[in-house]
Amino acid sequence: MEFTNTIWSLLPPIIAIALALITKEVYSSLFIGIFAGGLLYAGFNLTAAMEHIFVDGMIGQLSDSWNVGILIFLVVLGSMVMLMNRAGGSAAFGKWAVTHVKTKAGAQVATIVLGMLIFIDDYFNCLTVGSVMRPVTDKHGISREKLAYLIDATAAPVCIIAPISSWAAAVTGFVDGANGLSLFIKAIPYNFYALLTLVMMFTITYMNFDYGSMNLAELNHMAQNKIKVKKDGAALTGAEDQPHPPVSQKGKVVHLVLPIVSLIICCVIGMIYTGGFFSGENFIDAFSNSDASVGLVYGSVVALIITIIFYLATKVLSFNECMNAIPEGFKSMVPAILVLTFAWTLKSMTDSLGAAEYVGGLVAVIADNRALMSLLPALVFVVGIFLAFATGTSWGTFGILIPIVVNVFGGDVNNELMIIAISACMAGAVCGDHCSPISDTTIMASAGAECNHISHVSTQLPYAMTVAVVSFVSYIISGFIRNWAICLIIGVALMIGTLFVIKNIFVKKTA
Repeated sequence: MEFTNTIWSLLPPIIAIALALITKEVYSSLFIGIFAGGLLYAGFNLTAAMEHIFVDGMIGQLSDSWNVGILIFLVVLGSMVMLMNRAGGSAAFGKWAVTHVKTKAGAQVATIVLGMLIFIDDYFNCLTVGSVMRPVTDKHGISREKLAYLIDATAAPVCIIAPISSWAAAVTGFVDGANGLSLFIKAIPYNFYALLTLVMMFTITYMNFDYGSMNLAELNHMAQNKIKVKKDGAALTGAEDQPHPPVSQKGKVVHLVLPIVSLIICCVIGMIYTGGFFSGENFIDAFSNSDASVGLVYGSVVALIITIIFYLATKVLSFNECMNAIPEGFKSMVPAILVLTFAWTLKSMTDSLGAAEYVGGLVAVIADNRALMSLLPALVFVVGIFLAFATGTSWGTFGILIPIVVNVFGGDVNNELMIIAISACMAGAVCGDHCSPISDTTIMASAGAECNHISHVSTQLPYAMTVAVVSFVSYIISGFIRNWAICLIIGVALMIGTLFVIKNIFVKKTA
């Protein structure tokens, strides 16, 4: 029986995702999904399956230069975070934030705004926002699940509406025969999932409510803090409750701010360097042509060196203390690296089984049906969600769906429906990526918040699905109206109205 390029090719990620959500254990779930993919590819020949899993899959993924670059960036960033903690920068920022960010809502808004400002790259966003805002959200009793959601919701959704980002560069690279950057910019107002995700975060913060499993996580966190208050006479958090190595008492806010600022500047310079900026390319073209993986490695390594020199010069840490912090930072990233490795291997299994080609063929059939043209954006949005959720990759989803949509419309950049459909590709890919437990961005958000990965996925899912439903309705409307201003206003009104209805239902249930 032939399993490639058929619906069977979607079975491995479905198994992995279902097991992860049922068992709340991600490592074994991913490996079982990988093993199922290897067996299907090898026609249930065990020897061939093991060779495909470990040689073509795991070793192949860990030999990929892009993936290795991301792992190096993770390790360096983990080391920087550990240095900032040991230097007392994170603790000093937490103390400063208590006097300046006085409410729980203020801490959430600060997290959202910081996430929106760091729009260069989603990996970079997740780990940077997490390391900066953890002390603040811990002080205000915000659960790690809620922090992980705020990080994740301002990572990919913000990057996909920022013309200067690694995501914009990826999208423009998938558009042949047209000005990719121009199409990307025109599609921004129609990216309902990304824009409405931002609306949702600000709305639930302003309305001061949570629902579903997120509300349960928040209540559990509050209950745990009350127990600690009774026991110790002072409010404690999970982070403070854990044993830590000695933290410098000389640390100031600048010992967190300067490393973060240097990291942002160096990573931007590293990315445009790989795009040829210093060889004569303009800034936009250099960013579009950049190799984000290599650029982030360049930038993070230089920022790490700057941080060590700065700490030595200000005498908050000795040279030996700096060097001891580096392997500790590496250790802190091992869980994220392991999940990423398994997720990449699972993706290679679905790739070898032709899952992308199978789904792409379904979309092509839909696109060829002229009677469905006005509904094409909504249909593409749903397919994008499903494909990104199953494969854990939004960029791979762009690569499959965007060329199909461009070909349907003959590359006519002035066709408003094509722009809406391309935006639906991007929105669906980000939504599926946002929901998927095997998505690298979701894994990074868990790592940045230091939150249990499956807890993050299960608490985030109801929120992401709420935005997805409103976005789906918005794409149906946009397929007929084809005016971004009217459609966006309707979408925002629907989003806020939906949250008001959910809050009223939730209040009645808990009354």
